[in-house]
Amino acid sequence: MATPEAALAPWSAGSEPPATPVPPGATDCHFHIYDSQVPSRPGTPHHPDALEEDYLALRRRLGVSRGVLVQPSAYGTDNARHLPAMEVLGPKQYRMVAVVEPDIPEAALRRLDAAGVRGVRFNLVMPGVLTAEVVEPLGRRLATLGWHVQLNASEAQLVALEPALTRLPCRLVLDHLGQVPHPTGLGSAAFGVVRRLLDRGSTWVKISGPYIRSRAGPPTYEDAGRVTSALAQAAPERLLWGSDWPHPTQTPDRKPNDADLLDLGAAWVAFPPVWHRILVDNPMELYGFSGSRR
Repeated sequence: MATPEAALAPWSAGSEPPATPVPPGATDCHFHIYDSQVPSRPGTPHHPDALEEDYLALRRRLGVSRGVLVQPSAYGTDNARHLPAMEVLGPKQYRMVAVVEPDIPEAALRRLDAAGVRGVRFNLVMPGVLTAEVVEPLGRRLATLGWHVQLNASEAQLVALEPALTRLPCRLVLDHLGQVPHPTGLGSAAFGVVRRLLDRGSTWVKISGPYIRSRAGPPTYEDAGRVTSALAQAAPERLLWGSDWPHPTQTPDRKPNDADLLDLGAAWVAFPPVWHRILVDNPMELYGFSGSRR
């Protein structure tokens, strides 16, 4: 029987909380907000409404305490809808990753910093204003703020960018398990780049969106699980977990169960102290969370 905290959350299958309860301070490091009242960029897919109150229903169900709002590519560099969302969600418990113009003025960056932004996302799998050529010069500017570059890239893009990524003076966060493809998985060129970047000590990887590249598919996504397990052994101190809610790459009839995704992450990591580190300690270090964990 569902507990009072268990409830339906839009764009997430199921209603039960995770079978493995999350610790206080657990952080969802990757979710989006979509609003049909805000026009999307031409040529980009736009998800139906997935609003703050919808996400907060998921937060209650999962038991997470904190989150990182990631600006969807559909809105380009217009962060005006998402900055106010931080106030609704709770500025002490949330951080944001924005999308900005390559030549954004320094004063504008500092205003975003004050609003809780801690990184800039480059979604290279979708055409946008932030291109591969801008990663290095913008990354140098972000380093002065203590921000990071967040990168969503295909295998070919990641391989081509490796030299520039190794020169970044700021931290680097790779979305969705580095987009390691399957069935090649651990033997892929992408996994090789991810491991080399991790070995540098300033790269972080999100355990998120296992369905994006998985060939095994639900409910186990076992190929994504093998990648997660290998990364957890290599660099447990620089892994993060993210729901990727409302799962914009998945059609409405294929939305995953976010509680199941949390449980899969715990099983793939297979060592509770490391899982605690991934959910609590790593996000605290990267995003600068402080104070009460509830």
